[in-house]
Amino acid sequence: MRIAKVSRALLMTLMASTTLSACSSSGGRPELPPATFVATRETPGEEYVIGPLDQLQIFVWRNPELSAKVQVRPDGRITTPLVADMPAVGKTPAMLAADMKLALGEYIKDPIVSVIVDGFSGTYSQQIRIVGATQKPASLPYRANMTLLDAMIAVGGLGEYAAGNKARLIRYDRATGKQREYGLRVNKLLKDGDPSANVRLEPGDVIIIPESMF
Repeated sequence: MRIAKVSRALLMTLMASTTLSACSSSGGRPELPPATFVATRETPGEEYVIGPLDQLQIFVWRNPELSAKVQVRPDGRITTPLVADMPAVGKTPAMLAADMKLALGEYIKDPIVSVIVDGFSGTYSQQIRIVGATQKPASLPYRANMTLLDAMIAVGGLGEYAAGNKARLIRYDRATGKQREYGLRVNKLLKDGDPSANVRLEPGDVIIIPESMF
């Protein structure tokens, strides 16, 4: 019985030590489940939502004079022949095409309109923003199946004095309407090649990488 008690106490001590070690590496924040380096199966992401500064091609079938290549203005609107100040931000290409069809319907019969996105910026809610001790902090358009590794490659990796294992990810939880923070182990991912440190990203994620104190 005494041996069993000692073994149980030793097991509890080891479990507590493992838990403390995991918490210390991520600043006490929960961590996300790992993602594979390469997706086993590519799946489409959420429908793309048009953002400011996106490049659009508006094609009106059999009416080339009404077709246009435009950039979404910072105020979120576009102007094409016969249609002025059409709101575009926050709509999918299909939604904008439907609105353009309705507006052009006042001038031509049954217009067929297509909207093609040429240059992607996206809304802030669809971008991945990376700030702090990186080679080049940036806002990246979210891509389907994007992971932390993809984002770090895009910004050139960590800065010289980055505390990568103390990085954190801020994510908006749609279910609760609140922001949640998760710990990231970027050093483990980039320097040690630890696959468990690679996590899947979601549109709107913000990654903050602090500098080391020494």
